[in-house]
This record gives sequence, C-alpha cells and structure tokens, in this order.
Amino acid sequence: MTRRTRARIPLRKRLLVRLLSASVLIAVCSVAATAWLAVTTTTRALREEQGQALADDMDILARLSGYAATHPDWTGVQRTVRDLSARTGRRIALTGADRTPLADSAPKGTSLPPRAAATVDPLRTDTYTERGAQLSGTDPRVVGPYRLTALERHKLDAVAHERQRCFSRYGIETTLTRTPGGRPVLADADGGAATDYVPDACADGRLDTPTRTEQKALTVLQARAAPCLVREGLDPALPLYFGPGIPGVNGRDATPAPAFVKVGEAKRGRAAQACLEEARRAQLDPYVAPVAELFLGGGDSGAAPRWDMSPANKTKVIGAAGLVLAVTVAVSAVVATRLVQPLRALTEAAQQPPDRHARVPVTTRDETGILAEAFNDLAERRERLEAQRKALVSDVAHELRSPLTNIRGWLEVTRDGLVEPDAELLGALHEEALVLQRVIDDLRDLAAADAGALLLTREPVPADELLAQVAAAHRVAADAAGVALRTETDGVPWLDADPVRLRQALGNLVANAVRHTPADGTVTLGAREDGEEIVLTVADTGTGISDEDLPHVFERFWRAEKSRSRRTGGSGLGLPIVRQLTAAHGGTAEAASTPGVGSVFTLRLPAASPPADG
Repeated sequence: MTRRTRARIPLRKRLLVRLLSASVLIAVCSVAATAWLAVTTTTRALREEQGQALADDMDILARLSGYAATHPDWTGVQRTVRDLSARTGRRIALTGADRTPLADSAPKGTSLPPRAAATVDPLRTDTYTERGAQLSGTDPRVVGPYRLTALERHKLDAVAHERQRCFSRYGIETTLTRTPGGRPVLADADGGAATDYVPDACADGRLDTPTRTEQKALTVLQARAAPCLVREGLDPALPLYFGPGIPGVNGRDATPAPAFVKVGEAKRGRAAQACLEEARRAQLDPYVAPVAELFLGGGDSGAAPRWDMSPANKTKVIGAAGLVLAVTVAVSAVVATRLVQPLRALTEAAQQPPDRHARVPVTTRDETGILAEAFNDLAERRERLEAQRKALVSDVAHELRSPLTNIRGWLEVTRDGLVEPDAELLGALHEEALVLQRVIDDLRDLAAADAGALLLTREPVPADELLAQVAAAHRVAADAAGVALRTETDGVPWLDADPVRLRQALGNLVANAVRHTPADGTVTLGAREDGEEIVLTVADTGTGISDEDLPHVFERFWRAEKSRSRRTGGSGLGLPIVRQLTAAHGGTAEAASTPGVGSVFTLRLPAASPPADG
C-alpha cells in the first residue's frame, strides 16, 4: 500500500501559530486592562486626594477665620499655624495685605507661592455657618460687644429650659444649643430653629428679648447707622428687628423691623440693610484681627497633586508591557511545542499503513496523553478485529470446504462410473448439503444481527410452553445419546419475545449441551422470574469448560477442542447466534462452568404481562 502524501497545513491554521496568537492576544488584553485599571484607580485616588486636600484647605481657612473672629490681632497664631500644618501636611503662611509675614509653617526665607489661596476676613466671609463653604456676611464667631455676661447666660438658660419643658408638654421635642455669643437657642430634631410653631402658652417672648448687654450694643449700632440712614433719606431712629437675625444668634447681620419697610419699598429696605451692615462691621472691627492673606503649598511646588505621564513613566509602562509580551510569547512557545509534539506523533502514526497498527508513546497524563492512550486502544482493537476477520474467513472457508470436497468427490467418482448412485450415496450427499445449508443459514443470521436487520415478531410467550416445545424438539436426539432432558418452571412467567427466534436460541443451547453431556447425564431447561426479567437456563452435567476457555465460548467458530471436526464439535456459530438473538431481544447471555461437573448457560430477557384472557 502506498503511503498517503502528507498534506501541508497552512501557517495560519497550525496549532502552534494559533496558540501563540491566542497568547499574544490575551497578553495584550491583559496589559491593556491592567493599564486601564491602574490609570482609573490612580485617577480616582488622585481625585479623592484632591478632594481631601480641598477639604483640608477649607478647614484651615475656617480655623484661621475663627481665630481672627475671636482675637483682636494675629499675635499667637504661629502655634495654630504649625498645628494645622502638622495635621494636614500642607505649608501654611499668613501675611498682611502688603505681604508682611504674620506666621509661616515653613522655615524662614522660604519663598511664598505665587498666589494667595484665600483672604481671611471674618467681617465679610462666613466660613462657620455652612461647613466647606464661604458665605458672604459676618462670621458668627465675631461676637464683640454682644457677648453675654455669665449672669445673663444663667438667666437665659433658665428661660430656655422652661420653654423647652413647655414645648415638651405639647409634644415638641427640642434640643438646647448655644451661639458663640453665649445665647441659648432651641432647635428641633433636624437642627433647625424651633420657632415654626410656638404654642400660645410658650410664647412669652422672654427668650427673644435682648439682654442688657445686647441692648447696649444695639443702641451703639443704631447710633453708628444713623448718619448713613440720614444720607439715604431714612429715619435715623429705624427700629432693628430682634430674632433670628440679631447679632450673636445666628451670626447674620441685623435687619430693620418688618413694619418699617412697607410694601413696594424694597429699595428703601436694601438701603437700610446696607447702612446697618456697614455700621455693624465698624462696630465689630476692633474685636477682630486685621485682614490677612492665606498661602497654602504642598512642599516645594505648592501645586495640587496631579498624575503626569512623564517620558520616564511612559518608558516604564512600555518596557513593562514589552516584558510581559515577551514572557508570554516565550512561555506560550514552550507550552505549545510540548502540546504539538504528541499531536505530530499521533499524526505520523495515523498515516502509517493500516497493516502496521502503529502505536505512539504515552509521555504525559494530560488530555494529550489520554488521546494517545485512546489511539493505542483503537489500534489494538483494529489489530484484534483484523485478526478475527482473518480467522473468520479461514474458519468459514474451512467449514464450507469439507462438505463441498465430499460432495465433489462423490459426484466425480459417480460420474466416472466407479460408484453407483444408490440411495445410500444420495443420502450422504443430502447430509453434506444440509451441513452446508446450516452453515450458510447461521452466517446469514449473524450477518443480519450484526447489521441490525434481524426481524423479530414479538408477542407474549409463556415460558413453560416455550421450554416444553424446545424439549420436545430435542427429545429424540437426547434419548439417542442417553441423556435425560427435563424442564423446570417456577410459576408461569411470560416473555416479550419472538417465539421462533427464542426456540432457535434455546435449541442451540440444548443441542450443544446434549452433544457435550455423556450418557446417563442430564440436561435441564429452567425458567423463573427475577424482577422485570425472565431468567432462562440450560444446565448440563457434561464435561464442563475450562476457566481459560470460558470467556471465548460466544466467539464465532471457537471450539474448546481445536481438534474437533464440524460433525463432532458443531460449526462454532451456535453460541454466537444465541448471544446475538438474545441481544436483539434486549437481553444478555452468560455462561458459567465447572470442569468435570457441568455448565450453565443463562439468558436474561424482558418480562411481559400475561394476556388479559389468559
């Protein structure tokens, strides 16, 4: 046989190229995903850091604004600046409006950042009322002449507690807070002023009445605002509204009384408000530190942190990506080569001539090794089947040659006139023809069973009648051999089977048992029910089968004694036909034997329900 020319595999379809391509693609995706994740994570972290830095900046401004609101100058602020710098890690510097240094957390001589971060002016910027924001107005911590005395605080505390108890009797829960000036304020559960609804019994007005200290400061405020009010054409005796807007309560500027500003006189109201604000700033100015410039820095640069892809960083990223790709390709090449080598060996073995039955070495225990084992098993089965095929052809030729040789020989001598064609000769020729017919019929049945074309006519069959029919058919042969033939049935089991084919299978077993049982022996046909199966047995008291021969009894043309002829040992097809007919019924055939004691052949077949009229 000419060896088939090996087809050249295109480069793009080779397994090694595919594995390398897949590895490179995975590596590229991994590098890209890692880079994206790193950039995203870094960006998020920098944003969070910037947010934290902004919050720290606002906290620094609020702390220094509070210092300016409670001190008449900046003396002693250096300690506060150093504490804030140590906590936030930022450089903090305070200068006057003319850049005169007031306090600095950096060593002397360190240059200031190019621009000021904020202006510290508690009279115009409120960093206290709303955290993290800079509102226009006066910082509530600027109390000045509105700060209550200890006695006034004590009296107002008593009034506040009394009102709190009054609110509680009406189901209004409040908490007591205190303004920077010392005035107690009732707040609701959400922290707002508890003045939206005041029961009549609690509305005595004492908690909202200015104290002596506050009234004195308001009188001074009124006097300071008078010149401005006169210039605006307003009454210098403009009454001030006392309540949530009073200085020292919530830190917002005082407002004119609502009754003073009539409907449609919004312009007059704004003018009066501007006069009061200017007068209040002038009144509080001696109690606060001068306006200062706040400089913030983050080390030498003083700039906010940001992620910069410098050329050095780009080189590192590209180098790392290239290294990952190189390692991936190298590892993939090694792994792919180890994977491809066994496959190439399999390909070479598969392209060998069929009669060589080539094997491949199994060097691994992975999927490739399992494939190699399966290939070797397949080659072994092919070799065994080839041997069986050759043996089958030889056995068939042997089985057909003997009767054909006899028929030819008798016919030739009869033709030559050496023997007269009497009845005895014709009987012998007829016997040889019957042998040929049996072998041909057996081979036809086996071929039909192998092709799945064996036709079965199934019907409910009583097992006792089936055994009786088989025993009756072989009674004469058993009696001639001096063998007792018996049947034993446990109950009345019914089979779902083709009675003709089943009689053929049991007949082969009985004929085989009678042939191998000596005189005075016994062959017993049995039937019993076992769950959803019917067990048919053919037991004999013959010579038995050796342990090494027992696994081969259902093979075609097999005989325990190779020296036996087809006349004494059968054709060697009876038991294979039994197995095929049983398998066609959905059952199994088994054999058990003890040399010198006998053999038992067992058929397990599906059970059937008895007919309704049976």
